[in-house]
Amino acid sequence: MRVAAPPATDGATDDTTARFREAMRLIVGNVSVITAGVGEDRSGLVAISMVSLSADPPKVIVCVNRTSSTWPLIDRYRHFGVNALAAHHQEVAERFSGFGGIKGEDRYHGAEWVKGETGVSLLADASVSLDCRLEEMIDRGSHSIIIGAVASVRIKDAGTALTYWRGGYRGISAA
Repeated sequence: MRVAAPPATDGATDDTTARFREAMRLIVGNVSVITAGVGEDRSGLVAISMVSLSADPPKVIVCVNRTSSTWPLIDRYRHFGVNALAAHHQEVAERFSGFGGIKGEDRYHGAEWVKGETGVSLLADASVSLDCRLEEMIDRGSHSIIIGAVASVRIKDAGTALTYWRGGYRGISAA
């Protein structure tokens, strides 16, 4: 199901948008790689906007820019993976952020991936991997709010997490 955006009436100024971006960089977020597609027709991106929607039934929300290469794959295949990264996954995050112009299937090189029950690729040693079926996409602004029904959960708690804060990746440890 797709829900289109209503006409823009928020009146945000360029200054408000710039200040909002600055403010968002001061909020610590867990770094997740969102994966979609199958075989060579796959891509992914880094998101810090993944949150739990409900526990019963298990559902998550992630916000994806509609201009990304991943958005049409989520729409086409009706699935996506959420891979919460541990501190040692910074290189994975950088590849999926597109550092060095890396795109599409090439983002998957240098890490081990397993196939989820929906067919999506999941990072083998992610702290948490969620295999999700697309339930709904709600278009707002430049992004879609993507709601996924969790088909399966993988946990490999490394005792660390990769976070994003002040415009950079930072590892944290439970110790």
